[in-house]
Amino acid sequence: MEIVEADEKMSQCEIILQHLQKNPEGITPLDALNYYGIMRLGARVWDLKAEGHDIKTETVRKKRGKKNIQYARYVLKEATV
Repeated sequence: MEIVEADEKMSQCEIILQHLQKNPEGITPLDALNYYGIMRLGARVWDLKAEGHDIKTETVRKKRGKKNIQYARYVLKEATV
């Protein structure tokens, strides 16, 4: 995974968009929190979709011990940079 070199002038949407462009495997809420300190990834993806970006939401389901977990992974469907 390639991490975006973000500066204080970049918006959260700009950071997420650059991450999606550089990483065809997408981004999860945990990635956004751990790498960029972004807690509301779904809201930023909604903003990017409103700007016209074609972002697909995939639901990932995994079994962890006795529990089933699921989370979202967002993938840019546009051509990457």
